[in-house]
Amino acid sequence: MIPGPAREQPDSLDAASGRRAIAGFFLSGVLLSFVGAILPAWRYHLTSDFIAAGNYFFILSAGILAGVHFGPRVLAHRSTSSILSFGSAFAMAGFLFLAAVPPSFRPAWRIPGLFALGLASGLLHSGLFRTISPMYRRSGISTVNLAGALFGLGCMVTSLLVASTFYVYTVSSILILLSTIPGYFFILYMNSRFPSDSLVTDRPLRDVLHDLQTPTAILFTLLLFFQFGNEWSVAAWLPLFLIQRLGISPETSLLLLSLYWLTLLVGRLTAHFVIPRMKRGWLLIGSAACAVFGCLILSFTNNRFGAITAIVLLGLGFAVVYPLLVEKIGLRFPNYHPGLFNGISAVASIGGLLAPGTLGYFAEFWGIRVVMLLPLLGTFAVFVLALMIWLTAKLSGGAEIRIEEPAGKPTGLG
Repeated sequence: MIPGPAREQPDSLDAASGRRAIAGFFLSGVLLSFVGAILPAWRYHLTSDFIAAGNYFFILSAGILAGVHFGPRVLAHRSTSSILSFGSAFAMAGFLFLAAVPPSFRPAWRIPGLFALGLASGLLHSGLFRTISPMYRRSGISTVNLAGALFGLGCMVTSLLVASTFYVYTVSSILILLSTIPGYFFILYMNSRFPSDSLVTDRPLRDVLHDLQTPTAILFTLLLFFQFGNEWSVAAWLPLFLIQRLGISPETSLLLLSLYWLTLLVGRLTAHFVIPRMKRGWLLIGSAACAVFGCLILSFTNNRFGAITAIVLLGLGFAVVYPLLVEKIGLRFPNYHPGLFNGISAVASIGGLLAPGTLGYFAEFWGIRVVMLLPLLGTFAVFVLALMIWLTAKLSGGAEIRIEEPAGKPTGLG
């Protein structure tokens, strides 16, 4: 017989490894928010080369797709700690490569470093969604909300770090400082042991897309795509927009970007307690109205108070949609396993990066003011998609949508 303490060891190991793994979403936030925060340091508020700035987001997207593609293949032959260590190492290498590129060099020199950051993000997500499986099975919505909070915290820390060092250190020094964050996670994951979880099956992206062919699943994915596109369009271009439209300093613009991330973070944590106590329809209407007014105010304001008001409205408007969607996913897709969320997260991340990349071309031809147009239109798209999801749920009588696993394979939620 196995002694009592030995029987408790797997649970304690799962809890400890789950805490270490979910902390990786902080690093993911740092990586994906990096480009929007570093553009002023790369002097794009002076050169106004918006096409080059937009291409940076496309390169990051390509890296994420590569990471999502190769992640399951790496997991098939290596441990989870290995892929998390690889992702952290690629992130550290990407930052150090960018630090070695002098500011006077052409933008094309930054392509390998940015691709490495995207690849790191894709690899990290492949390992993270697998490792948090025990936490997800115990409390799915809380786990997703905690991961989202850590992600938002990573985004805010990135902009705060660049803002606080903007006039103190060189760009290379800032990038070297940023590289210490994935360096810490590399050491953490190298010395971590994650229990194998036979209930989780890793699935290629093409299998995920095959599973998302039901009308409701397609609507969910499209809503996430547009919602992340709205949030990241604002986050990516807000510093340059504020500098050129209002004439404020790069440091102040980055602090206002931090305010945007903070509002999103606080709004989502608050929404976790507000959603069960309010009607979802009114919450959705209120969030859409806040986002629309935020976009309009930011487009026409000529002072700092108006900008702060608009940023707070945008953050609060965007904050509610994701928790509402997570709750609905938990109700409509009860047997989703976290490995499947890797593909959904990839789709959302791609939407979040393609939108600001496209805005780079719009801004080049029509001016920086146009960057508020896409979030405005995207807010209406999210509202319509949310109504369609609600209508689909009513017509189907709230029936659960079950994604079947291949024969002989267990579901991810056991």
